[in-house]
Formats: sequence, structure tokens, C-alpha cells
Amino acid sequence: MLVRQILTMKNAQNVVTIAPEASVGDAARLLSEKKIGAVVVSSNGAPDGILSERDIVRELGKRGDGCLKDRVAGLMTRDLVTCAPDNTTDDVLQKMTEGRFRHMPVMEGGKMIGFISIGDVVKARLSELSMEKHALEDMIKGF
Repeated sequence: MLVRQILTMKNAQNVVTIAPEASVGDAARLLSEKKIGAVVVSSNGAPDGILSERDIVRELGKRGDGCLKDRVAGLMTRDLVTCAPDNTTDDVLQKMTEGRFRHMPVMEGGKMIGFISIGDVVKARLSELSMEKHALEDMIKGF
């Protein structure tokens, strides 16, 4: 399955973003409100970074709640690994597993067109495996 198909299945038109100047506390509220695990940090439509719940929890553990007043830009992951709409689920799972991250911007022509999570990719892969299983069963039964 391709990333393009995952985006279609998600029916996600808008990627949730936050400005680099926003506070980490604002980002935490946004993650909670939207029930998401990461937010794209962007000042001009292109991703400048990603801030995940894991990033916030790690910093809370180190410094306590004082970090909630910090700017998102100081805590975000800047070195982004991205994918393209024509990448396969296997390609994306490999990148996520090797990089030990769970969220990835989808880029096309230098523009961000979506944002996928490891949950999205696993769900798509399971769906694909289920369809293959049914097709094989039908072949065996002679349908």
C-alpha cells in the first residue's frame, strides 16, 4: 500500500500545526484537545520541526513544569525524516523503526501534503494483509 492511499483513508485534509514561537504548554493543550501524539511546527506552511508528546514528557522529567513556558522551537525535533506519497508502507515502517519515531510529514514537490503516524501505517498494513488473506482463501476455495 502507498502513503497516498493512507492519506485518502485518513481523509485528513488539514495537518495540525503550531508556530515555533508558541509555548510548550500551548502545544501540550493542542495535543490534548486534538487527541494527537505530535504536532508539526511551521511558520510558513513548510515543516520546521515536529513536537511530540514524548518530547514534552522527556523535558518534564528532566526540568519539571518550568519547560511548559519555553518556546516550541527550543524543544522540537528539527532534523525531519519525511516520506513521499508514492512510498510504500514497508518503506515508511522501516524508516520509523530505524529512526525510533512515530510521526512523519508527507512531502510532495517541496510542500507538506499530509502527516502520518505509525498507527496509520500499521492499520493500513493490517488492512492490506487481511485483503491478501481473503484473496488467497478465495483462490483455494475456487471462487
